[in-house]
Amino acid sequence: MTVFQERAFCLLIPCVASKTVLLVQKYMLTKPSSLSRLVGELKKLPGVGERTALRLAFHLLKSPQNLTALSESLLEVKNRVRACSTCFAMTEDDPCAICSGGRDESIICVVENSQDLMALERSNAYHGRYHVLEGAISPLSGIGPSDLRIDELIKRIKHGGVTEVVIATNFTVEGEATALFLTKLLKPLNIRVSRLAHGIPLGSDIEYVDAATVQWALQGRNPL
Repeated sequence: MTVFQERAFCLLIPCVASKTVLLVQKYMLTKPSSLSRLVGELKKLPGVGERTALRLAFHLLKSPQNLTALSESLLEVKNRVRACSTCFAMTEDDPCAICSGGRDESIICVVENSQDLMALERSNAYHGRYHVLEGAISPLSGIGPSDLRIDELIKRIKHGGVTEVVIATNFTVEGEATALFLTKLLKPLNIRVSRLAHGIPLGSDIEYVDAATVQWALQGRNPL
């Protein structure tokens, strides 16, 4: 065998091995099995495709202890975590620690989901109560006001003691539509309705900021 043939053979081996692995994986996935079901369930997670799901599945199979711990934690979350009956945030205790604690009851911050609530809590700048809508108004997705926790918010306000509602929905088309709807709905209740400020991020150069963000920053400017 010549030197050229040896090099060609060495380059061919990884290609053949890679194709063999893909064929084996494809064969396993085309057959109804527990592995294919696991990959199918992992693919349902946001941002996880078939290849990523397959890598995660094989990683779990290589570590039985991790697989057991994951399954136990998923069952524990399913059995223990639920929505707070007051603010509808994800919690293990009902009411949640925020609703049952000594937080300011006169101000309610309205968010789309529990992830947004956690982001605001990490800032340590807000000390009031929350209300989770569990989504945002999106006609294209078939989500209207009746599908959100808006009626429960109105009941909390009419119960008394609330002087301000901070609308902290996302700055997306759906979030802005939800904020506008809530503003029109809450204004007649004689309470202060405010919106999270948005504009140029701290530490950024104005010349690199998009026009829409600059426009919002100019409209929301504060006196010094």
